[in-house]
Amino acid sequence: MTIAVCPGSYDPVTAGHLDVIERSARLFDAVHVVVAVNAAKTPMFAADTRVQIIRRALDKDGYPDVVVASTSGLVTDYCIQSGATVIVKGLRQNGDYEAELGMALVNRKLAQVETLFLPADPLLEHISSSIVKDVARHGGDVRGMVPDCVVPMLDEALNKERVDHGR
Repeated sequence: MTIAVCPGSYDPVTAGHLDVIERSARLFDAVHVVVAVNAAKTPMFAADTRVQIIRRALDKDGYPDVVVASTSGLVTDYCIQSGATVIVKGLRQNGDYEAELGMALVNRKLAQVETLFLPADPLLEHISSSIVKDVARHGGDVRGMVPDCVVPMLDEALNKERVDHGR
């Protein structure tokens, strides 16, 4: 049984992320979507919220062989614990490849886990979590960029952010 891990911050999960997860689910026996917690970053959504959003977004399509979890440790440690032998990373543009290649080599050294790069769907390659948050912050419509359940959650988080910053 081949287990793949799709790690990311998923803050929030986007249509592009879901595309990579769904394509991975067709390629591997099981896929673990791992929300990676980075203590150096301040996410918009808590890790457990991001996990729930991903589960909710995938539930409607029925992916029984997809596990959604989080880790604050190394993704390679998660791979070892879960028996995963592959990390799947979606690539949007050339910069993604350069940034991900070094990490792929380190992951192979740390845990003998290979990294598979999946090119983004050309219709989704412009979408990132950062762009989604920026568009939403400025009142733009993010429908179609994120699962429907994320839109009201973004609005709520941004309203809280405005209140917290006195705007």
